[in-house]
Amino acid sequence: MDARSAKRPADAPRGERVADWADGRLGIYTLAKTQMRKVFPDHWSFMLGEICLYSFLILILTGVYLTLFFEPSGVEVVYNGSYEPLNGIIMTRAYESTLDISFDVRGGLLIRQIHHWAALVFVAGMLVHMMRVFFTGAFRKPRELNWAFGWTLLFLGILTGLTGYSLPDDLLSGTGIRFSQGAILAVPVIGTYLSFFLFGGEFPGHDIISRLFPIHVLLLPGIMLGLVVAHLILVFYHKHTQYPGPGRDQKSVVGMPFMPVYMAKAGGFFFLVFGVLSMMGAIATINPVWAFGPYRADLVTTGAQPDWYLGFSEGLIRVMPGWEIDAWGHTLQLGVFIPFTLFPLILLAIGVYPFIEAWITGDKREHHILDRPRNVPTRTALGVSWLSLYAVLLIGGGNDIVATHLHLSINAITWSVRIAVILVPLLAFVITKRVCLGLQRRDRDKVLHGRESGKITRLPHGEYVEVHEPLTQGQRFTLTQHDQLPPYDVGPLVDANGVERKAKPTRRLRARLAHAMYGQNAHIPKPTPEEYHELTSSEDHH
Repeated sequence: MDARSAKRPADAPRGERVADWADGRLGIYTLAKTQMRKVFPDHWSFMLGEICLYSFLILILTGVYLTLFFEPSGVEVVYNGSYEPLNGIIMTRAYESTLDISFDVRGGLLIRQIHHWAALVFVAGMLVHMMRVFFTGAFRKPRELNWAFGWTLLFLGILTGLTGYSLPDDLLSGTGIRFSQGAILAVPVIGTYLSFFLFGGEFPGHDIISRLFPIHVLLLPGIMLGLVVAHLILVFYHKHTQYPGPGRDQKSVVGMPFMPVYMAKAGGFFFLVFGVLSMMGAIATINPVWAFGPYRADLVTTGAQPDWYLGFSEGLIRVMPGWEIDAWGHTLQLGVFIPFTLFPLILLAIGVYPFIEAWITGDKREHHILDRPRNVPTRTALGVSWLSLYAVLLIGGGNDIVATHLHLSINAITWSVRIAVILVPLLAFVITKRVCLGLQRRDRDKVLHGRESGKITRLPHGEYVEVHEPLTQGQRFTLTQHDQLPPYDVGPLVDANGVERKAKPTRRLRARLAHAMYGQNAHIPKPTPEEYHELTSSEDHH
């Protein structure tokens, strides 16, 4: 009989007896023994994912509190509350309840602002976390599905932010809803039907707030919570990736156990994130709905800007020329429909990239060691190119703000952004790739010649040289552990007998992409052991 299943003495602590009771029915001890001592590597960049998780938890906690006092109704009332400048103004019950939360509910304004700041940090944390995963290749087998979960979380986070941003029904959020309704109307054939269905009739209707509320409070958070749980389960199951270094390979992990070290750090970091968000909510005003007033369809606030994560879509529409096509009595608004289509397509390209790269490389191995971004220059250049496109469109989405604050022509800004949308990503790609290749050359020189010490020595024959300090074996391993496999090739198209062999177009495309991404021009050959020993054994090596 297992010693743990033996009956404890009657005077044993109650906690131990409860633990024995639970273990006998749930097998908690066995599960904890195998999982709680699981080793996790330690690196500051891994905390980006924790920021996302903790922000999401804070969003749920603050959202539950706000739900108790918010009334998602489009019914119009006359305000007569604590904020005297708006007394006597006609507004919806949703806007009135938002004012009540801000001025009458104890701690309501603080919770509102923490909730809004947590939403911004949550989406920002997901984006930065996914970029870390992208640049280091942490999405490769067996983690493609986890990347898909993370991408879905990012997309749903943007939608959840949009729905929550629209609920107060102030002039700013109402302008955003109007913007979204205009984009929906640009959808050919079914755009009008979609708009009438969502708004319950002609804009602004009376149903949009009551329909957005359950989507924002129940549907999207419920799906996201399930994806977060699945994401964490796969992280446990696949074991955590780690950066290259001595003692680290595809089978072993160097780090600290989940219990108690990692849990102690995670608990402390949660309260740190919660404290920072609370401080931001307490001292930094965000979304002051009382300053904008209630939404009216015939009014629009100046400087209306969405939250930063929607600036990408806003910029696409603002810099797009106002093209239209009139045919058979119908008008197709290309100036709105094309950007409205591009936004999800660009996000979709990010979501499917791991599967495209796996198809190009044909690599079916499991990868638990991360890439150094410089060693995969094409992928790194693609990521920087996308980020530069995002930054340019973010400026385009705020062209009116940039124009008024910097006293520039809004037309000049718009045309500059239109040109930059094409040129900046291309320049970013070329520059980033060259920087990565330069860093590879520096790593090669470090391995062969050592690190520059700054000490100048005069040789017997009068020559002055700088003394290089040789790298340790661990440092050399870190710089040379990455693979440089030959890219996929279709092989000879004519055999030894002169018979032509046909290759499918997909195989030709795959070979061209493979040579572009991983060919000779995409990396600097790392030094071989023979080169290192030949150079270090010579007498004039310094």
